[in-house]
Amino acid sequence: MNRVVIVGASAGGLATAEALRRLGYAGVITLVGEEVHPPYDRPPLSKQILAGQWTPDRLALRGQAEIDALNLDLRLGVAATGVDVAGRAVALADGDHLPYEALVVATGVRPRRLPGTDGLTGVHTLRTLEDAMALKARLRPGRRLVIVGAGFVGAEVAAVAQGLGVEVTMLEAAPVPLGPAVGDDVGRFLARVHLDHGITLRTGVSVARVLGEAGEVSGVELADGSVIAADDVLVAIGSVPNTEWLAGSGLTVHDGLIADRYCAAGPGVYGVGDVVRWHNPLFDTAMRIEHRTNAAEQGMAVARTLLDPGRPHPFAPVPYVWSDQYDMKIQIYGYLRDHEETAVIDGDLSGASDSRRFLVAYRRGDRLAGVIAAGVSPKLLRGWRALIAAGSTWDAAMTSAAA
Repeated sequence: MNRVVIVGASAGGLATAEALRRLGYAGVITLVGEEVHPPYDRPPLSKQILAGQWTPDRLALRGQAEIDALNLDLRLGVAATGVDVAGRAVALADGDHLPYEALVVATGVRPRRLPGTDGLTGVHTLRTLEDAMALKARLRPGRRLVIVGAGFVGAEVAAVAQGLGVEVTMLEAAPVPLGPAVGDDVGRFLARVHLDHGITLRTGVSVARVLGEAGEVSGVELADGSVIAADDVLVAIGSVPNTEWLAGSGLTVHDGLIADRYCAAGPGVYGVGDVVRWHNPLFDTAMRIEHRTNAAEQGMAVARTLLDPGRPHPFAPVPYVWSDQYDMKIQIYGYLRDHEETAVIDGDLSGASDSRRFLVAYRRGDRLAGVIAAGVSPKLLRGWRALIAAGSTWDAAMTSAAA
């Protein structure tokens, strides 16, 4: 194998390139990125960057000397527009065609948008450095921010904006924020944290349209006709995998690039990071994980498979997600969606105390599927992660918790 093309120059794409070099690959590695920036970290965009604690130069995943040492054919500021799987070539927006022996798709996701908001100043999404800097410039004391969507991104921005003196309203279509992901009890607990910090939270509502005057956002009209005044609106209603460029390739796309347990999506084609929906044999289900840790681990796994195709190893991680909100660091191990039961192992979710400490376990079938926690010891969390990785039954996990 003499040439690997990696499309997507973020955490997953960079991790793949680094692992290939670390494992001894000496061929050509072409790394294609639509953004003009070298690979940078995205989680701090909704936290340290927005809060003004970091400057953009701190986001770089690697220094220039480290990038140079990888000896990459680096193509930044140019998008991939198509792929010929049979002919093994990637088409770029600048007209170039890149032949490959192995292709790694790591094109990530983009935020969903609300219709009718194009060109309206003060309407934001949050995915890129430019997005974060544009929102940061407008978050000042006394201004009014409406956040559409109370998921992790919306919640993190709400926490930062409140700390900057902004008047924040969060709108959520579901009756309980994050309920489908973490369960109603944990969702209500997290909602109370925001309410305790002065956030206005409205659930079970839908947005009819975003209002504007003279090209500037002025408010949000809900389906019931009520209007919430706003100086800025952040749309945080999920994301769309960047797979349009794969149209006509013969690769299977359905809410992401479909791949098997080895992250293989087709002949010589592999998926890495937010864009890929692969079968995780540890949980015996297909999943698409939008988090930096998974992207990096998946990139390393694909690199190992590329260099030793005769002995592929299934990519079967325990997904890890974290979220910083106010003084809480929320951590999740495992796969919580489609859970059938929860158990509070530590802490109190009832609101009877002011404690922000909790640990909740999740059951799916007869298995321990995951845990979510805040304020607990790392050692305790590592123990629960080990149980998930070992495929512990629910009964065994509950017995262990009671010991």
